[in-house]
Amino acid sequence: MADEGLDRSAILMILLGEQEAAEVFKHLSPRDVQRLGEAMTKVSGIAREKLGEVLEQFHNDVAKQSSFGIEGGHFLRNVLTSALGAEKAELLLERIVENTDTPGIERLKWVDPVSVANLIRNEHPQIIATILVHLEQDQSAAILAELPPRLRNDVVLRIATMDSVEPHAMRELNDSLLQQMAATERPAKKSIGGVTMAAGILNLLPGAAEGEAVESIREFDIDLAQKVEDEMFKFENLLELDDRAVQTLLREVASDALIVALKGADVAMREKIFKNMSERASAQMREDLETRGPVRLSEVEAQQREILKTVRRLAEEGTLVLAGKADDAFV
Repeated sequence: MADEGLDRSAILMILLGEQEAAEVFKHLSPRDVQRLGEAMTKVSGIAREKLGEVLEQFHNDVAKQSSFGIEGGHFLRNVLTSALGAEKAELLLERIVENTDTPGIERLKWVDPVSVANLIRNEHPQIIATILVHLEQDQSAAILAELPPRLRNDVVLRIATMDSVEPHAMRELNDSLLQQMAATERPAKKSIGGVTMAAGILNLLPGAAEGEAVESIREFDIDLAQKVEDEMFKFENLLELDDRAVQTLLREVASDALIVALKGADVAMREKIFKNMSERASAQMREDLETRGPVRLSEVEAQQREILKTVRRLAEEGTLVLAGKADDAFV
């Protein structure tokens, strides 16, 4: 949910009352329930003008929908987009319209990571991998952290090499979960797993476990390991670093290398860098970027990769914290 939409949704849920709000919660994913719930706990002392604004906007959104000649899916899409934002609305619509989730696995989304790990640790690594790619990445990372290193590394490797699951395989998996959680589901084939999924989960693992898993993939396939590492932290992710981390990084990067890397960066990235430099250094860097001639894309990407290597090294040393590594601390 976008922050503005989240705030409006929280206010609207409170205005709806307990019974109606409960009905809305039934149709949200576990992550959205948590985020919306947290937003609702922060609502206090709302100005009358703000209440009026929220209600007026909701009324206008509803008023735009005619009860005649409107296709239900279109109306639902508009309402969910308004309440949750485009990205979350699309995910929820996929679940509602295509019925692609399995209730057995959906139940797991509400279970704490330790319990899930205990439930699945004796399953085949491929089954564990299939389950984890259907969960939120932070939950999957927490579950992996509870598994033995050898099993954890095997599972991550299988996630990285997975691209889809056949319906019959999902049926067997769901039947197994049914026996333990009394859930039902009609399975469907969907694209899951892959390098991006593996990278997202690894980003949320503790440093030592992350390193072991990557090394395990590297032993299996060097190119695959490189692809996973490239996805784990991209150059644009530098925007997620706090100012202190950026300042630490800048002390480790040569100015000429930074200039080349920033030739391929957008305005937001450049401004992120500039604001963490001294006024004089920032002015000089801006001038150098303007006067520097065209640079080959391959050179830009090479310098960006070198900077990312520096980021990873500093993260391993504990000098800076990457997004998602909340358990780490600055030293």
